[in-house]
Amino acid sequence: MSSQEYNFSDLTDLHSLLKKQGYNLAGNHSAVKTCLWLRRAMREEGKCYKASFYGIESHRCLQMTPTLMCNQRCLHCWRPVEVDAPAPEEWDSPSEIVGSCIKSQRKLISGFGDADRRELWLEGNEPRHVAISLSGEPTMYPYLPELVEEFKNQGLTTFVVSNGTNPEMMRLIDPSQLYMSLDAPNEETYNKVCRPRSTQLWNKLNESLEILKNKETRTVIRITLIKGVNMFQPQGYADLIRKASPDYVEVKAYMHLGFSRNRLPREAMPSHEEVLNFSRQIADYLGYVVADDVEISRVVLLSRDGYVSFLK
Repeated sequence: MSSQEYNFSDLTDLHSLLKKQGYNLAGNHSAVKTCLWLRRAMREEGKCYKASFYGIESHRCLQMTPTLMCNQRCLHCWRPVEVDAPAPEEWDSPSEIVGSCIKSQRKLISGFGDADRRELWLEGNEPRHVAISLSGEPTMYPYLPELVEEFKNQGLTTFVVSNGTNPEMMRLIDPSQLYMSLDAPNEETYNKVCRPRSTQLWNKLNESLEILKNKETRTVIRITLIKGVNMFQPQGYADLIRKASPDYVEVKAYMHLGFSRNRLPREAMPSHEEVLNFSRQIADYLGYVVADDVEISRVVLLSRDGYVSFLK
């Protein structure tokens, strides 16, 4: 059955589609999925760019979401944003989510325990990092601060990736590193690229930028560049980023994957050189420096002084 043949009004059909895409549903509304780089790391065939930037062990990284709900329908999202995931009748507790996600991760990597790389597999069964960024908008889970703390109590470092449209929750969460996506240099482009479900979300995004400036945790602005769509006005990006004064800025290429292929052409993927050149323009306006880049992932990292420190 192709993606176009699914009845997206049927939640059972949505869950079936997600399972076909490699998701493991955890509890009543969470999900886990192993990424390409975890699988490659298990086979000693490479590591995610986050290993280079922040010291994350790819084979011990748990990628999850506490909710499939989202208030944007981004053009570049590889998830089926055409589907409205309903709110659950009752939310799972943070401890239930952590337990079910670790159990799901172990199930997903169960096939990697061959004799040659058994040590990596055993380590992978005890994740040490969680990326709360898989699908949906995590700040729509009402107990996100408690979920972050529960993962920390289990000994995991935490990334939260948000679209910044829930500033009230952005104030409350304190992960090891807090990401905010910024995929447009102005409101008009934001409406075109992110397709928000409310006319108030651009203002809320700007409010979240101001909140990031005062966070004590490490902060990152993440930009996904789509050639011919939002890859212009580097000064506009810099002006917005300046509001947040983040520790780092990640600039990465849109990748022609998943359901985004129904919305964007393959030519919308910029090359690494194009991403690097645009990143340098943002850096010049912002007063930051290119700290690192990973060509295979088409991603560039900016920092104030050209250096980056690993998470502890």
